[in-house]
Amino acid sequence: MYTKKIYFSGGDFHELQAVFTGLPGVVATQIGYLRGEGNDDEVHGIEVEYNPKKVDLSMLMDILFAVVTPYRPDGQGKAIGKEFRAGVWYTDAEDEPQLQFYMHFLANRGKPPAATGAGLTINDPNSKAVRKCYAKAVLLTDFRVAAEEHQQYFTKHPDAESFIDWKAFREQVRY
Repeated sequence: MYTKKIYFSGGDFHELQAVFTGLPGVVATQIGYLRGEGNDDEVHGIEVEYNPKKVDLSMLMDILFAVVTPYRPDGQGKAIGKEFRAGVWYTDAEDEPQLQFYMHFLANRGKPPAATGAGLTINDPNSKAVRKCYAKAVLLTDFRVAAEEHQQYFTKHPDAESFIDWKAFREQVRY
């Protein structure tokens, strides 16, 4: 079976692993520490191995950004700090155009349209309603797997506190 890998970050990596484990098309997940091109900071993240014939990259990103806000610079819930910032980390150059397109979409989503005299509708860069997108798509240079005690944390600790409303998430994703 042909599989691909993509890496996600944003908030608590235990929660991210619980989100992606068991999704249709996801073959395996493991959490660890990510380091990207041009950045010496480590970020907590997850490796998602998936079958691209069953789930595509944009669907995985839709799920990521359903539980992680790209508009916050430093994490989610109680996981606050630069090591918890949202992002997508890739190793395959063929994924970069799709990731950049998606990130551009996120960066421009929510801007109110402004009508021009020529009858065109454009986004007003001076609008105060513009939200800054902090999530980035970054070339992964290093992934260090976290200790076994961190892997599948919510399976081992089902009553652990979580920022995610699991019932609402499962209803939305339908798995």
